[in-house]
Amino acid sequence: MKQIYKYIGKSIPRADTPAKSTGEALYVADLKRPGMLFAKLVLSSEPHSKVVIDADSIKNVPGIVAVYTYDDVPHIAYNSYEWFYGVASKRDEYILNDEARLVGDRIAVVVATSQELAEWGARHLKIKYTPLKAIISLDEAKVTEGCLADAKQIVAGDVESGLARADYIFEDTGRTAKIHHAAIEPHGVMTEYDEYGNLVIYSPCQTVFMVRMHTSRVLGILSNRIRVIKTTMGGSFGGKGQIILEPIAAFITSQLKRPVRLIMSREDVIKGAVSRNAVELEFVTGVDKNGKITGRKIISHVDIGAYYTNGTAIMMALGKKAFRLYDIPDQLYDGHAYYTNTVIGGACRGYGSPQLHSIMEIHMDRIAEKLGLDPCEFRLKNLIEAGMKDPSGATDLGEAHPKECILKGMELFDWERRRREIMSKNTDRYAYGVGMACGTHGNGYKGAFPDFTNVEMELLSDGTIYIRISAHEQGCGTLGTLTQIAAEALDMNPSHIHMIEADTFATPYDAAGTQASRVTFVLGGAIKKAGEALRNKLREVYAELHQVPVDTVVAKDEWVYSTKDNMKYSYGELAVAYEVKCSRNFTVSLEYESPANPGVYAAGFAEVRVDKYTGHIDVLDLLCVHDIGQAVNKTLAEGQVEGGAHMSLGYALCEEIDVYPDGQVGSTNFSKYHIINAPSMPNVRSYFIEIPDEHGPYGAKSVGEMAAVVPAPAVVNAVNHALGTHIMDYPLTPERVIEAWEEVNEKRL
Repeated sequence: MKQIYKYIGKSIPRADTPAKSTGEALYVADLKRPGMLFAKLVLSSEPHSKVVIDADSIKNVPGIVAVYTYDDVPHIAYNSYEWFYGVASKRDEYILNDEARLVGDRIAVVVATSQELAEWGARHLKIKYTPLKAIISLDEAKVTEGCLADAKQIVAGDVESGLARADYIFEDTGRTAKIHHAAIEPHGVMTEYDEYGNLVIYSPCQTVFMVRMHTSRVLGILSNRIRVIKTTMGGSFGGKGQIILEPIAAFITSQLKRPVRLIMSREDVIKGAVSRNAVELEFVTGVDKNGKITGRKIISHVDIGAYYTNGTAIMMALGKKAFRLYDIPDQLYDGHAYYTNTVIGGACRGYGSPQLHSIMEIHMDRIAEKLGLDPCEFRLKNLIEAGMKDPSGATDLGEAHPKECILKGMELFDWERRRREIMSKNTDRYAYGVGMACGTHGNGYKGAFPDFTNVEMELLSDGTIYIRISAHEQGCGTLGTLTQIAAEALDMNPSHIHMIEADTFATPYDAAGTQASRVTFVLGGAIKKAGEALRNKLREVYAELHQVPVDTVVAKDEWVYSTKDNMKYSYGELAVAYEVKCSRNFTVSLEYESPANPGVYAAGFAEVRVDKYTGHIDVLDLLCVHDIGQAVNKTLAEGQVEGGAHMSLGYALCEEIDVYPDGQVGSTNFSKYHIINAPSMPNVRSYFIEIPDEHGPYGAKSVGEMAAVVPAPAVVNAVNHALGTHIMDYPLTPERVIEAWEEVNEKRL
């Protein structure tokens, strides 16, 4: 029987909506200080070159305060992917560089008394480039010595034995593109010294303790003198999960002893921040005559860009997902990561899941077609089930329900009839098709890295609750979700609960920040445990004060009372009595470690119309069914699904950072980097399979990253169904669609 909650599962409006909708919310670009300076990055215009900069060319211009180059800054190498002291990866990044390794590399920074003057200085700074050999494409990197950054394997069972048992062997290769995160707010930071001599960094980041660590390392400043405050964020999708600007601005403030604001333009972010890694994936899959997969080999080639960053991590994360969706005991993942002199790879909503499933799910459809099986039927024969072990040795799958996602999706989408009848809608110009795909993601770092958090919960004398936890709101309602969990645990109106965002001087240590889909599962779990502890403390304090058995005491609806007497306290009144009679503050503080890392699952179903004359694709209908455990806030969960669908559809149809053969970036703004606009979005329907996972707070699991995984391959499969094509490469630009359609026509002739 489904558990009924007072606050969990309810669509409670977000508390930050009024401030954001009226413009009252302050972002980094809104922050101002007396005497503040403005900085502008100078990014390389060449893909791989030695750089010599004539700083004197603008230094004497009134209002230009400083020009910094590689020669002026500390030469301490770092890796912007590292988020805590215990993780170590190849460190090859510097604050500024004298050898540019990509168009968009950081080579100088101009500091001025106004934003306009800083930008003028950046444009007029004299720079001499001495070209070096540049490797632009993944194909070139694969055959060039020195470009292989790493190679690792994940093995389960005996893949050769699994393939040998097969009646059929199927092989496919597909590619995905580099994409831009397209957050509304570009990257920015402001730094200053406070009145106590602490260096303060205001950043819309995903991990304040990461920013503190890198700034301390690079600048040689003690961590306890660096305060990082998470500011209002206008979206991230992983793009603000790695440091880019913070050490630069902090360095300038440390030198000039003045507040500094450093903001990137959209072009700067596209070229000089991070992107989703482009990949090439090869699949070799063995299937028996009953449609059961007997073995599979996956070979990946990952373009990590010009610096190492998360090269190994993204390559391995991609591979690990391949063992958690289909029941394939004999499987090999063979991963390779390559340097190119192009945009750097970084975290981007899904961390390998979008790339893997985008190709894998088309491969699954092609196998089903060749076997004469319905795509859903073929998947249902091979999907994992709840309680299964991960054959690669990773954490257990937990309450895993991909089959339920497909079965419910087939019902809601009317899959069998639409699949059977869809082509009756075809005309000479338009072809119609339906397609589906499924996918998986996780709930944090458990099993790979430390995954814990600390929380302090204080009951104030007016009966309100103050929560200190290092949460980072990305704009998706994180604080609202966590507040609802606290409200349920405390049996308290959510409006009486307040928590601030992460601040290294005010909120306790958190192991990983807002990444890896861990917030609801881990931070929510901590808040639930703290709330229950505080509510129990209310009962225990009442029992102590009135000498009644604790099991007779009730804490409910913000009141505490016993069935053994006639006294009744509000939560606030009991806090006051506790302070007066026991000389204690009503606080609970605890450390919480993630207990598990179950899978989350989804199935997507799409209908498309393809214009055979132009190659244009319209997505007419999209249904996304998600296994997320218990939904904490239905409206916010639906928003995640709809936003993830928008990002995934762009991945499928039009988004790509276009890098020319000479290394120049063609798509430097939204007139050239195409995202799906509102009129082109289909009606996105969402449905949630709410089977609680025992380890999640009230059974909840993640949804934010998973939401950006399955729409893309579902749409591509629908296009292939409509045209009879076998497109495997992303995005499905009109040129790519027309080329594939012409190949089909040539074969028919």
